[in-house]
Amino acid sequence: MAEDKKSFLLYCDVLHTVEKLSDQQAGKLFKHILNYVNDLSPVCEDLITEIAFEPIKQSLKRDLIKWDEKIQKRSDAGKAGANKRWQNIANDSKRIKPMAKMAVSVSVSDSVINIYRRFAHLSITNDEIKKLLEKNTQEQIDNVLNDIENYKGNTKYKSLYLTACKWLQKNEPTSEGISPEELKAKKYGYLK
Repeated sequence: MAEDKKSFLLYCDVLHTVEKLSDQQAGKLFKHILNYVNDLSPVCEDLITEIAFEPIKQSLKRDLIKWDEKIQKRSDAGKAGANKRWQNIANDSKRIKPMAKMAVSVSVSDSVINIYRRFAHLSITNDEIKKLLEKNTQEQIDNVLNDIENYKGNTKYKSLYLTACKWLQKNEPTSEGISPEELKAKKYGYLK
């Protein structure tokens, strides 16, 4: 069986073969089928089971080929849809011109300034990270940068450094000695 495939088809016309078998032989055949589809490499111990299993095995192989083809077609269709969507964005001059200006300005500034991290239209330099490290740990800074990157409204920010400063200030423990995680939990109603 293929990876991630959790089911298989057993066709009704097998009934004619299975009816000619005893209940014990039919049970052995069914166990053999289940071992085969679960990739346990079963070995037939008797000729009757082997003969009854062969047409079932062939139909399972045909179905697996069809399944693989269907998966490939769906993958190709998804890629084609994504390409079409991105091509439409690339052809839209209203969207592409601001992006091109950002790309030019960033590539020029990268040669002069060491960029620590960049995403969307924002970047933060190594010098700015050094300033943040005076009051925060590397882990806190990286966590805040991840949060900003994943925040849906990050397109409104102009400076990643200033935004990180504000977000780190919000996460500072209060005078009560509550950790930033506890503050977040209280904010979202998990703690009282």
